[in-house]
Amino acid sequence: MIFNFSMSGADLLLMLPEILLTVWLCVVLIVDFAMPRLPKEQLAYLSVGGLVAVLLNLAWFDQAGVTGVLFNNMFVVDRLAIFFKIFIVGATALVVLISIDYVRRFRFFKGEYYFLVLMSALGMMFMASANDLLSMFITLEFSTFGFYVLVAYLRDEVSSNEAGLKFFILGVFVAGLLAYGISLVFGETGKLVFSDIASAKATPGLIIGFLLIFAALGFKIGAVPFHSWIPDTYHGAPTPVTAFLSIAPKGAAFAILLRMFFVSLATFKPAWVLLLVGASILSMTYGNIVAIAQKNIKRLLAYSGIAQIGNLLIGLAAGTKMGSDAILYYLLTYLFANLGAFAVVIAVGNQIQSDEIEDYSGLNRRSPFLAFAMIMFLLSLAGVPPLAGFLGKLYIFVAAMNEGLYTLILVGLINIVISMYYYLIVVKKMYINEPVDPSPLTVSAPMQAVIYVSLAGTVILGIYPQPFIDWVVSAGMMFSQFEAPAAAAIPPSAPPTALPFGG
Repeated sequence: MIFNFSMSGADLLLMLPEILLTVWLCVVLIVDFAMPRLPKEQLAYLSVGGLVAVLLNLAWFDQAGVTGVLFNNMFVVDRLAIFFKIFIVGATALVVLISIDYVRRFRFFKGEYYFLVLMSALGMMFMASANDLLSMFITLEFSTFGFYVLVAYLRDEVSSNEAGLKFFILGVFVAGLLAYGISLVFGETGKLVFSDIASAKATPGLIIGFLLIFAALGFKIGAVPFHSWIPDTYHGAPTPVTAFLSIAPKGAAFAILLRMFFVSLATFKPAWVLLLVGASILSMTYGNIVAIAQKNIKRLLAYSGIAQIGNLLIGLAAGTKMGSDAILYYLLTYLFANLGAFAVVIAVGNQIQSDEIEDYSGLNRRSPFLAFAMIMFLLSLAGVPPLAGFLGKLYIFVAAMNEGLYTLILVGLINIVISMYYYLIVVKKMYINEPVDPSPLTVSAPMQAVIYVSLAGTVILGIYPQPFIDWVVSAGMMFSQFEAPAAAAIPPSAPPTALPFGG
């Protein structure tokens, strides 16, 4: 097999966002080393400035319709990759802002924290453009390396050390599974690029290989039964790292899952639909039921995240263009609601030094702003109209309904009711219970900015979704061959009332 990796200046343009972020994280590290007396929050603002520059570059790519491939189709830039890169960079910028107050708790390596966050984001951007199994493995491990350090950043806390050790051991084990699965697929097909593998015939080795790859990616997104690391890791890691883990890596992993299932395994759809239906039902049901018993808000959001992954797998199980569009839209709604909820958790935890749900009693009296924001985010996660989460779930369910997955929809609706129960437990604590300490809580300017942005996203995506729907429809255009004729007849500019049927 001969590879020709010659590149021109025009080719390098396709990697401009990654080059910009690489240069910027080096600048952050150099500034931290050369100016040790510089307040570390200045590094946070420097990091956000670089991320905004990358975001603007990606927005230009999206508007200009920049597309192309590099390294013999191993690195692809298309609307789907650009969507996920915008998603990842936007989430990273919000995480850096909510980290500013929390980083003051670190005794050492405050500046290196921002470097590691940017490095992980860079790895996930490469994941979004990975178009073959080898690039998938390298970029996935590159992005995970930073998280191995970030999860255990609170060196003086036993829970953080335990979370870091568990995450590292399981991560290395999963990397082995992934490498072995890739070797089996390559041994059976002699190919690595996703589109090239699509013509392969089903063999025992190929089936086992893809099952191992799915297990590894299932670990990254936290789907049952590959979820065991999530509760302890979310609980022990620094809360901004938990927020980062809860959203950005999942988006990057779904970029790969969509290409793998909708391109490489398109001809085997009847087989993998059953696999995804089972994983979806297990994730939704297990996550929601176990969340009921949680006393810690971070663990509650951890199990809630597992259930949300189950909802996303419904769209993947649909195996259609509409299903892929629903996944992209659902990820947007989840980004704002989940990061917003974690922003409130950080704002409260920094002042009361506790993440126990019981300590949220009377939060409405101590900070009406934080209580209102939290109830909005939780209701969106539960899928209450007119917030974004409702439309995200509706889009997912309609995509499944068009494919006749009625059992999956029924289980999903039951799980919505279950999730409402434990979300309302938190609401009850905040609005009905009396506070133990009535002293007011303050919110810093960066935290307020993140919460306001998250609230705006949660509301706007629910009441005025059409621009975002048009965006996700165009981003998933590469999957148009999976679009049903009836759905294809409805243009992206259809009115919002026709939204769920316009994949």
